[in-house]
Amino acid sequence: MRLRTFPGGVHPHDEKHYSASSPITLAPLPAKVTIHVSQHIGSPSSPVVAVGDEVKTGQLIAEASGFVSLNQHASISGKVTAIDRFPHPCGTSSLAIQITGDGEDKWVELADEADYMNLSATEMKSRIAAAGICGMGGAGFPTNVKLSPPEDKPIDTVILNGVECEPFLTSDYRLMMEHADEIISGLKLIMKTVNARQGIIGIEANKPDAMALMEKKLKGEANLEVIGLKLRYPQGAEKQLIYAATRRKVPAGGLPMAVGVVVQNVGTAFAVYEAIRYRKPLIDRIISITGEGIKKPSNLQARIGTAFSELVEFCGGASMEIGKLISGGPMMGFALPSLDASMGKGSSGLLLFGKKAARLLDEKSCLRCARCVDVCPMNLLPSLIASAVKYKDLDKAVEAGLNDCMKCGSCSYVCPAQIRLVQWIDTGKIRYTEAQRAKK
Repeated sequence: MRLRTFPGGVHPHDEKHYSASSPITLAPLPAKVTIHVSQHIGSPSSPVVAVGDEVKTGQLIAEASGFVSLNQHASISGKVTAIDRFPHPCGTSSLAIQITGDGEDKWVELADEADYMNLSATEMKSRIAAAGICGMGGAGFPTNVKLSPPEDKPIDTVILNGVECEPFLTSDYRLMMEHADEIISGLKLIMKTVNARQGIIGIEANKPDAMALMEKKLKGEANLEVIGLKLRYPQGAEKQLIYAATRRKVPAGGLPMAVGVVVQNVGTAFAVYEAIRYRKPLIDRIISITGEGIKKPSNLQARIGTAFSELVEFCGGASMEIGKLISGGPMMGFALPSLDASMGKGSSGLLLFGKKAARLLDEKSCLRCARCVDVCPMNLLPSLIASAVKYKDLDKAVEAGLNDCMKCGSCSYVCPAQIRLVQWIDTGKIRYTEAQRAKK
């Protein structure tokens, strides 16, 4: 198979060896869960329960507060014991609903729709929205919104993202190896919701067994194919994946629908399958607990809202003094101050590093080497943007592409002067947003 890719990017050591061979293991039912009302892009969900209410697993506890919002469901049965601010997996704190379990895991009534493939597209999208599904690769965009493009933006291609280009993470890989049939069914369902005629599964070359398995499963499917991709980060970003797979270029500031494409993560496809066939809400997901600092790197099927501390304990605990915790991948994840936070719908991994790996290097003066320019997948000038932000020249930063930066971290990764380019650009984005709000 001829491997495809995109211009720019980097190739960090993938470090998949820690957990790639670990099959998906069912994590213990947590005694308590903390479910945030903001686990997604868009408006926070609105709680529909009160402290003291008894709830069942799968019961709606917070409903979407607008078109770009999400339903949230209880991931265990028990009693609502708090609605307050709690540590969030992005490293901050936010409003969440805490449920103390009864240990019985009593579910709301589900179903098994044998003829689920023949449901109407409208009914499929309704079930996806009801289940509270969002992009599970990290972005967290509500899936039913993504599958409702305007009439003047017809979709002809659906791409499933099986790239998992972030180092260390293996949750998507294990899902493809162990639930390939369900993922393919999810792809077909997504294609039907947007009336697409072509389906593509993109997989990076460091997962040859997943590639071979999917090719075998798709044999004889005329409108479905697997595309092999070179090892390059951020291959899994939407615009880069679309270009690698189809050679279509999404315009600056535009969305994939502008070129007739919808991209979904393989985990999202699996959740879509479960929601449409079984009416199962998104109350659990696969998460990689990995890195040099964990005794037993694992891929766990865990309930949304489970404390990271419980997952680490189930994996044998830390193997060394921890220097850094990251929710997500090392390139685009969030550093955590402790293990007090709980996993969300977008929690693809939890990484534990020792003191040496977490050392912070001092920034030096820019060498004007242009390595950051060479690797930028968005064709930006990261050093110029960062410099403009440092000197509080937001107009110049915006002109240089501040708002087009996807914060992939490729520029910081290659910078010989150790300049924290992504952090400076992120600071610029925050300052720009604040300035726009002040104008309004």
